Amino acid sequence: MTKGDLINAIAASVGLSKKMAGDALEAMLDAVTKELKKGNSVTITGFGTFRVSKRAARTGVNPRNPSEKIKIPAMKLPAFKAGKGLKDAVR
Repeated sequence: MTKGDLINAIAASVGLSKKMAGDALEAMLDAVTKELKKGNSVTITGFGTFRVSKRAARTGVNPRNPSEKIKIPAMKLPAFKAGKGLKDAVR
């Protein structure tokens, strides 16, 4: 399912225009992104939790020159943990 398919499904389910459904989806995604940028988590009860996970710095290998070691910096990544309702629905 693409973003366009999701907008169409929202519009059909709620009875909104595609423009309004697209605006609602964009607002939700923007709100989640802003909270994750702040380092906060976003929990949607029954669906899941979006959070920021931290990956430690490590040493890697250059694929073009396997004898050369490279340093990979620490970084923050978005993560999602499915909630019980979503897990039950998929099972």
